[in-house]
Amino acid sequence: MKDYFCAEISESQLNKTITTCGWVATRRDHGGVIFIDLRDHTGILQIVCNPDNKKIFSIAERIRSEYVIQITGKVTSRKKGAVNKDLSTGTIEVVVDKLEILNHSKNPPFKVNDDETNEDQRLQYRYMDLRNFNMQKNLRFRSNLIKLIRNFFYDRGFIDIETPILTKTTPEGARDYLVPSRIHTEKFFALPQSPQLFKQILMIGGFDKYFQIAKCFRDEDLRADRQPEFTQLDVEMSFIEQQNIMRLCEELFSIIFKDLLNIKTKLEFDILEYNDAMNEYGCDKPDLRNPLKLIDIKKILKNIEFKVFSDHVNNKNSRITALKIPGGCTLTRKSIDDYTDSIKKFGAKGLAYIKCENINDIEKGIISPIKKYISKDILQDIIKITDAQSSDLIFFSADKACIVNESMSYLIQRIGSDLRLLKDEWSFTWIVNYPLFKLDAQTKKYTSMHHPFTSPQNIEDLDSEQISEIKSKAYDLVLNGNEIGGGSIRIHNKDVQNKIFKLLGLNDKEIQNKFDFLLNALDYGCPPHGGIAFGIDRIVMLLLGLPSIRDTMAFPKTQSSSCLLTQAPSHVDKEQLTELSIKTLNKK
Repeated sequence: MKDYFCAEISESQLNKTITTCGWVATRRDHGGVIFIDLRDHTGILQIVCNPDNKKIFSIAERIRSEYVIQITGKVTSRKKGAVNKDLSTGTIEVVVDKLEILNHSKNPPFKVNDDETNEDQRLQYRYMDLRNFNMQKNLRFRSNLIKLIRNFFYDRGFIDIETPILTKTTPEGARDYLVPSRIHTEKFFALPQSPQLFKQILMIGGFDKYFQIAKCFRDEDLRADRQPEFTQLDVEMSFIEQQNIMRLCEELFSIIFKDLLNIKTKLEFDILEYNDAMNEYGCDKPDLRNPLKLIDIKKILKNIEFKVFSDHVNNKNSRITALKIPGGCTLTRKSIDDYTDSIKKFGAKGLAYIKCENINDIEKGIISPIKKYISKDILQDIIKITDAQSSDLIFFSADKACIVNESMSYLIQRIGSDLRLLKDEWSFTWIVNYPLFKLDAQTKKYTSMHHPFTSPQNIEDLDSEQISEIKSKAYDLVLNGNEIGGGSIRIHNKDVQNKIFKLLGLNDKEIQNKFDFLLNALDYGCPPHGGIAFGIDRIVMLLLGLPSIRDTMAFPKTQSSSCLLTQAPSHVDKEQLTELSIKTLNKK
C-alpha cells in the first residue's frame, strides 16, 4: 500500500511518483488549493490537492483530522517562501494525482501532538495518544532496548525461560494480586511479584545462565515511578560471585549507552557501602551528581543545653546532622520556611539553620535564630566539621534517625535541584553490604531488607544476638538517584534457609505451607547462585528523561490503579462469582 514512510520522502525522490499512507494531522484550504499534513510515526509530509483535478479535490474537501488516507503523487520542491525548516520534509511536498479515504474518524477529543492534554483524557483515549510523536518515540526506544538486552544475553550463553504467571503466594514485600481457582474451591493463585523462586529452582535444575523479560505484579500504593504491573529484566547465574554479576551489568549498560544513546565515553560505576550511603545521604539510593552531604555532629554537641539538640545527643536511636549549602546565604526567609514546611510530612518538627555571612567574625558574621543557644566554641566546631565558608548556610536536623534520614535525604534532593547543583552527567552507583534484616517500625519485628532468600555474608553471624548487624550479600544499582535494579547471592543450603525463616518469626507450619517446595529442592544439590533484576519501565523513563513510567508503557494504569481505556477493574457477573465460590461483602 505504500512505497515510503512520510519522513523517508526527501529531495532524492524529486519528480518521482510515490505512494504513502497515514493519518491526517491538519487540512488547510488556501485560496482553492487544499494542503494536507499527512502523519505517520516517522513525521509529517505535506501533500497538495489542486482544484483542476475535480475528483481528488472533491475527496479532499471531505477529509477531516485523523482520517486514514492513501495518496499517490509526484514529489516536488516547495516554493522558497513555503519551506518549513521545522520539518525534515520541509523542502518538498507531494502533488496528489490519486487520493483514497481508507477510514473515517470521529472528531478527535484532543490534538494528537498537544502536550498540554490532560493525562486522564490521554489514558481514556489511549489509541489517540499513542499516535503522539513522543509516545511513538518512547515505545520504539523501549522495543530497541529490549532487543539489545535479549541479544546481549543470548551472545553470552544465557537461556531465555518463561516462568509461571499463576503461582503460589509468598512474602516478597508487597501485597499479592490473588486469582481464585474454580477447580480448587477456596484456593487462590497469586500473580508473581517476581520470578524469584522459579529462577532459583532453574539453577537447581542445571540451567546455569537464565534471563527473562518478565511481567511482575504488586498491589501497592502507586507513584510516578510505580505501576501495579511492570516489566523487569530478570537474571540468575550459578557458580558465580557478586563481582561477576556486577561486572556483567556494567558491561550491559555500557553497551546500552553506546548503542542507544550514542554515548561513547566510558561509564563510571561508583561503589558505596550501605552504611555510608545512609550516613552521608540519608537514603540507599543517593544521587552522586549532588555535592550536598549530611554530616553527623553529635560528638561536638555533648555538652550543649539547647533542648532541640540535647534531647537527642545521648539517644542511640537519634541522629543530629548538619547540611551545608554552598552559597546558601542567598536563600530568603520565605525559601527557608518553605523547605521547613516541606519536610514536616516526614515527621520532622522543624529545620534549624545558621547563615555564615563571615566565618571569621563569629559575633556578627553568623546569623541564626538559634545562635543565642549555642556557644561560640560549638559554633566554631560546627564551621570546622562542615568546612563552611563565608556565604554558606547550614541546616540542622535532630530527631529519630529514621525521621532525620527521610527528611534530610528529601531536602538534599530538592535543594540540589532548586539551586542547580547537580552535575550534568550520568551517575551509576552500586550500593553494597546491606543489612540482612530491618526492623519494621509498626510491628517491631524484623523483616528481610531485600527478601528472605538473600545469603548472609557469614553464616556464623546468624547465631549473633545483634540481628540488625548481620550483613548480606545484596547489591543495588542506582542511576541518578533512582534504584534501577537489585540483586543478591542466594542461600543454597537448606539449613541456612530454614534458619532465616526462623529468625523472621515463621513457625514450622508456616514454613512448610509457604516454602516446602523450595526447601525440598534445596535438598537435591543446589549450586551456589545469584542474580539481579532491573525495572525496564523505570530504565526507559530515566534514559529518555520522562516524568513518569506511564509514558513508557502502551497501556498503563492510573495512580488509583485503574485503566481508563477499558474501565478495569470492573464488576463481574454473579454467575462468575458463584462458579468461583466467591461472595462479595458490601462495605458501608
